[in-house]
Amino acid sequence: QVQLVESGGGLVQAGGSLRLSCAASGSIFSSSYMGWYRQAPGKQRELVAYIYSDGRTNYAESVKGRFTISRDNAKNTVYLQMNSLKPEDTAVYYCNLFYGSIEYDYWGQGTQVTVSS
Repeated sequence: QVQLVESGGGLVQAGGSLRLSCAASGSIFSSSYMGWYRQAPGKQRELVAYIYSDGRTNYAESVKGRFTISRDNAKNTVYLQMNSLKPEDTAVYYCNLFYGSIEYDYWGQGTQVTVSS
């Protein structure tokens, strides 16, 4: 069983920065896909960024050039550096670990990010 614990959310002014962290338990982290998703009130959950075990990354168009996803396999942790934040980035951010099949699909509890204008 894998547990994911997010941290780093909070309230920030537009133009500011935050760094989210997601620490994973268990032994499959280094071989897993890790993703950050977000869900704003009244909207569906959407992909923000992901990183494969080999370090390849991809981003939603809305965050390209502003957000950076990274991972530290020695610490079983994935990060999301968020710069130039906008009010529309306000959402609950969730960490996801996926390892090959739906049986190994885990989610964190979410961390609130609020960007004030």
